[in-house]
Amino acid sequence: MGVLDHVSEYFDCSHGSSKRHKSLQTVDVRVLIDCEGCERKVRRALEGMKGVRDVSIEANAQKVTVVGYVEPNKVVARIIHRTGKRAEIYPFVPYDVVAHPYASGVYDNRAPTGYVRNTEYDPHVSRLARASSTEVRYTTAFSDENASACVIM
Repeated sequence: MGVLDHVSEYFDCSHGSSKRHKSLQTVDVRVLIDCEGCERKVRRALEGMKGVRDVSIEANAQKVTVVGYVEPNKVVARIIHRTGKRAEIYPFVPYDVVAHPYASGVYDNRAPTGYVRNTEYDPHVSRLARASSTEVRYTTAFSDENASACVIM
C-alpha cells in the first residue's frame, strides 16, 4: 500500500459505504415460455430491473439469458414475482464442460441437444460424474468386462 493510497483513505468521499460493486455477469434462467405473450411478459419484468444491461430469450430451449450487474437469485425471484411463472437457474451445460457426460444423473433426456445436467453444485448426482481422471483410472482398472485389464485376474 503506497503513501497515496493511505492518504486517499482520509479524503474518501464515499461516506463510509464500503460496499463492493457487483461485477458484470451472465445469468441463465430456465423459464417455461409458451407463446410470444409469455416472452414479452418475462422481458418486461427483467428489463425494468436495476443493473440489467441485456435480456435475450430462447423460447425453444426455455432459456432466458440476462447480462448485467445482477445477482442470480434476485433475477429468479423477480421472474417468479412479476410473472407468476416457475423459474430456476438453468441446470444444463454443454457436453464439453462435464468430465463424464454419460454418468448416471448427468445425462438428461429433457436437456436440449448438446447439453447435459450441471453436476457441479448438485449433491444428488453420482460421484462418478465428478470423479477425477485418476479416480476413473483406478475404478476401471479391475473391470469385469475387460479381462486383460489386470494381470492378477
